[in-house]
Amino acid sequence: MTMQTKQEILEALTLPPEEYRAALQPEARRVRDEAKGNRIAVSAMLGYDNICRNRCLYCGMRAGSQLERYRYTPDQVLDLCRQAREMGLDRLFLISGEDPKFPFEGLLRMVEGARGMGFSHISLACGEFDRGQYGELKAAGADEYVLKFEMSHRDTFQRLNPSADYDRRMAAMGWIKEAGMALASGNIVDYPGQTLDELADDILLMKELEISWAPVIPYLPAAGTPLAREGGPGRVELCLREISLVRVLLPACDITAQQPGPDLRQGLSSVEGNRDALLSGANLLFVDLLPAAQAGNFRVMDYRTVQGLEHIRREAELAGMAMPEGLAGETPAPMG
Repeated sequence: MTMQTKQEILEALTLPPEEYRAALQPEARRVRDEAKGNRIAVSAMLGYDNICRNRCLYCGMRAGSQLERYRYTPDQVLDLCRQAREMGLDRLFLISGEDPKFPFEGLLRMVEGARGMGFSHISLACGEFDRGQYGELKAAGADEYVLKFEMSHRDTFQRLNPSADYDRRMAAMGWIKEAGMALASGNIVDYPGQTLDELADDILLMKELEISWAPVIPYLPAAGTPLAREGGPGRVELCLREISLVRVLLPACDITAQQPGPDLRQGLSSVEGNRDALLSGANLLFVDLLPAAQAGNFRVMDYRTVQGLEHIRREAELAGMAMPEGLAGETPAPMG
């Protein structure tokens, strides 16, 4: 099955559901298993800072939103990273709002400290930096940087991200690759007003960028944001199709399986939603390191619930996939 042209992608996005499930979905699984093995990838995830200067119209952490703000210190971050290693996790994803007051030297220290703990793969998503700073992050030990383009069309990007600049975002993605880090990027699926034509262009841009990880997700409204007044959540089924298409186009790419199901109140750890994403070609699930009392404040969307290893083991069983070596046994005691 080839998916080289925009027309072919549009045809796949509009396949009748039974044809998608009979043809594209199993092909995506086959491609994934051939490229990456029939094994779930598991990463620790820590939203260490929910302060953001940006005013993206869809994000619950946008500047000015009514949210209890927090900023962890590097020492607090490293303490949680140490607990993740004790759980057997060897991939790490550090994510934050774009906080101008978080010291860059502190971020470098966090990356160096995590690398010293033996994490095999460290991903960051901390917003845009100057060109040379990406090189410093690479030198400190970062393997991958997540900078989502969100919308591939300039006009739409500027409308929904009024405090950002489309050209700088595109340039920054080039700087990340120039620094020697893998680039993770992707879009939001089925936000109010998005057309299938735009969605197809998003998918083609992911292929053009040769991304290492597609952190794609359907649009999930965040209460009180401007875009939430324009329409409801994106179609989960459409996101599953994008997952399958991205897998066929980029066989070795990691793709987020932390997806919602029919009941959005179950958040991103919906048993059905995660299983369907794995069956559609996704492979990556997360363990949230934030204490439960704090997790609700890292709220880019409503119901951003991410559970732990026992949930992931259940998903592996439902999807007929293996867990990473070292994580297949009994669940360690939960973090304090």
